[in-house]
Amino acid sequence: MDIAKRAKQISPSLTLEITARAKKMKADGMRVVSFAAGEPDFNTPDYIIEAGHKALELGLTKYTPAAGTVELRTAICEKLKSDNALEYSRSNIVVSNGGKHSLFNAFMAVLNPGDEVIIPAPYWLSYPEIVKMAGGVPVYVETKPENKFKITAAELEEAITNKTKAFILNNPNNPTGAVYTHSELNALSAVIEKHEIFVISDEIYEKLTYERRHHSIAACSDILKERTVVINGMSKTYSMTGWRVGYAAANEQIASAMASMQSHSTSNVNSIAQYASYIALSDRLHGDAFLEDMRATFDARRALMMLRLNRLGMKFVEPKGAFYIMVCIKDFIGKSLEGQRIRSAYDFASILLEQAQVAVIPCESFGAPDYVRLSYAASEKDIERGLDAISSFLAQLID
Repeated sequence: MDIAKRAKQISPSLTLEITARAKKMKADGMRVVSFAAGEPDFNTPDYIIEAGHKALELGLTKYTPAAGTVELRTAICEKLKSDNALEYSRSNIVVSNGGKHSLFNAFMAVLNPGDEVIIPAPYWLSYPEIVKMAGGVPVYVETKPENKFKITAAELEEAITNKTKAFILNNPNNPTGAVYTHSELNALSAVIEKHEIFVISDEIYEKLTYERRHHSIAACSDILKERTVVINGMSKTYSMTGWRVGYAAANEQIASAMASMQSHSTSNVNSIAQYASYIALSDRLHGDAFLEDMRATFDARRALMMLRLNRLGMKFVEPKGAFYIMVCIKDFIGKSLEGQRIRSAYDFASILLEQAQVAVIPCESFGAPDYVRLSYAASEKDIERGLDAISSFLAQLID
């Protein structure tokens, strides 16, 4: 007896491995600074927590429609209209168990075995794995530092073949922090319209942008809107990672297929979390105040981390969104510390954790083998302490 081929082709996560080691070191009493976080270090706002309590008091503990409650889907439609200039009805919205689940449902709905999906690199490490689980074939396009790690219209055009079914756009991007301008999205849109492919637009970090506002590619034209599945959720915007509420907006055919498959797999999202999410989106007064405070805090940390990295002479492209900085470690390949030689980004991260008690994420699994990702979802005190430790670590490396 053997397990399914689809299970065998899934790659293990280096992110989880480094994170697990860092957590064990902390549990063993070691003072570890973690730049590995993929979630805001803010608690869920009080008004949302109170909504969760209220849901229990109201007895909202039963099954809901598989695609989500009427109230939550209505609130999502209103949010998409006011924030993104996108008009949808409730039948276009599917609420799922986090943004990752929304992505899985979307690819399951649009891909047939052998269909190609264009993925700009660097990318969030789960994209290719989800594509493979849905029977698709990831096609990687390496973006360039001089283009701020953003795919150009010409690069997209060159990557499209007669097997291309979809293109995934992560804007703002994890791990690079890249944010696409309106003109860049329009240029990509022209290519997509010509070739009649789907777009899976992951906009989970849309509220965490600095210097320029976020634009959705789905708003570029009516044609693009019809071909785009917009993915978003509550996790990064409202620091609700553990509540597991994501959502997708798509044309009715795709949304219906996603909802149907979900009804036979996970069914509805937790009813209490759905009510809390409805309140989160509806109470703009409290929500906007929380978001602005979080965004301003992350912006200050971003500036501090860039300042310290510049002092260390480490190379990076300035992030314009999310809460990550991707740092090039190519200059340290081949160096060693106490007999341990750095041959890869994974080695760099592993030895740094062991020797300096600082956790960073190696980016091999993100399609960027010469880089590590640092998250500034950490206090300014920890940022200072962690970069002090990195400075000392780098000074000890020998050829």
